Amino acid sequence: MISHTAVPLSVGAMLDDLRTLVELESPSGDPTALAGSAEAVAGILENRLGGRAVLVEGEAGPHVHWSGGGEPRVLILGHHDTVFPLGTLERRPFAVEEGRVTGPGVFDMLGGLVQAIHGLAALEDLTGVEILVTCDEENGSHTSRDLIEERARACGAALVFEGAAEGGGLKTGRKGCGTFEVLITGQASHAGLEPEAGVNALIEAAHQVLRIDAMSRPEAGTTVTPTIASAGTQSNVVPAEATVVVDVRVESGDEKDRVEAAFAALAPHVEGAVIEVRGGVSRPPMPESAAVDLFAMASRLLPGIEAVAVGGGSDGNFTAALEVPTLDGLGAVGGGAHADHEYLLVESMVERAILVTGLVAAIRTA
Repeated sequence: MISHTAVPLSVGAMLDDLRTLVELESPSGDPTALAGSAEAVAGILENRLGGRAVLVEGEAGPHVHWSGGGEPRVLILGHHDTVFPLGTLERRPFAVEEGRVTGPGVFDMLGGLVQAIHGLAALEDLTGVEILVTCDEENGSHTSRDLIEERARACGAALVFEGAAEGGGLKTGRKGCGTFEVLITGQASHAGLEPEAGVNALIEAAHQVLRIDAMSRPEAGTTVTPTIASAGTQSNVVPAEATVVVDVRVESGDEKDRVEAAFAALAPHVEGAVIEVRGGVSRPPMPESAAVDLFAMASRLLPGIEAVAVGGGSDGNFTAALEVPTLDGLGAVGGGAHADHEYLLVESMVERAILVTGLVAAIRTA
């Protein structure tokens, strides 16, 4: 059990901690950089909340776990990896100007992580609170999913500190999402001397793109979008290989099953071509039903706050799919996730931190 002296919320202290994390740079997929970021997250947790943060080593880098002791009641869930490569900071340094914080990762989601920690620091007793900060959310949470699900089941409620919806709304529903890769193998030949001897993988890819596009059902909230294609080696060679990458978003488990079955059923159109499909819907849909009780608590604490269902996925998809009450979008108010104009609004930092304080207190007394 961890008790400490509750501290008043300070925007200056939050900005100091945010600067520390942003200036380290923590691109997803870079275990060395993420090791440094994890150490910094652990240091901030221990400095602000007391106790000891544990680094959970993994292939992608370290996850950070902290517990206030006692019976687990609520999981604070976030990630310390970002989408920005090393060197982004030099071009786009951390800055606070005219009420906005800018820099790589301030909105997604280092700002939310800092607000959560400072909101918890306003509680004198942290019994039942667990914090899990993963290192691979931006790459699909492949090494952290089991740990996320384990701790969510143990705690029974999950608060996710991804950036807020537009206007500061909380995210109460998310589509399931995933990536498919369609690999096509044909046969190379000289495009001028004997094109008929080849099996054109690019022509096969063109047929498959049309079939894949037809899988979309916008009326059901399902989008199936070919996003990347590659084929060929030289202008005078019949392409022997082609690849099509597809982004998929679904609102229901039934649609997930339908789309995955449709990809599995893809068959060649060009004689001699071979098709292989990889991937799937890796994040299940986050139904709005999972957020009902927690959003009601948030509404009492911050009247007028909106509930928003969004297309993007997060680790909240995993916890909600387990029927663990889950509320997302509790992080920074701002915008520009994954873009050069990413920003966080300073004026909202204290209010969002206070919301954390109130939600955790309400969950533990429910």
